[in-house]
Amino acid sequence: MNIKQWLQVEYLPIPLIALMVLTRFHHFGDVLHLPDASLAVFFFAGFYRKKALFPFLLVLAGLIDTIAIANGTSSWCVSPAYVFLIPTYAVMWFAGRYCSAFKSLKPTELLMQFGVMALATSAAFVISNGSFYVLSGRYPDLSWGQYIARVAQYYPPYVSSALLYMVLGYGVMKLVKSLPALVASHKEV
Repeated sequence: MNIKQWLQVEYLPIPLIALMVLTRFHHFGDVLHLPDASLAVFFFAGFYRKKALFPFLLVLAGLIDTIAIANGTSSWCVSPAYVFLIPTYAVMWFAGRYCSAFKSLKPTELLMQFGVMALATSAAFVISNGSFYVLSGRYPDLSWGQYIARVAQYYPPYVSSALLYMVLGYGVMKLVKSLPALVASHKEV
């Protein structure tokens, strides 16, 4: 079994699950903690077309959140809007599936995929934050304009951390794809 098959068939879920478990407890991260990688995890799970992973990762995210809250993390974000994390993550999943159609890592294709990732991450932000505004009951007297002004500060770290994980993931993919050629060239020497 070559490296690509190894990642796609059997073992890809392990690093994705580990990344979610290790990062989900701290949404934006801090000096001691990495930011949440859930968006990138759903993107790459979709990229590798692992259908069973989508519901598994949804359940895992809910379980991690439950454990975090039980251990003292604020439950501020848990509201009737929490269910809208499903379409939030579905956007990332389908963006990953769309990007999987690009078979090479040529700069033009990578640029197109980066655009899809940025658009999907922005849509995920709008879905998760917009649903929270409408359904959480935490902002009954706040206008849309006031709400947007308040959450605008969260958009850059939300998008940049997700995109950073995705760019790093693409870097790992490029490295994995180049390993057989590197191994072959060392055998010839």
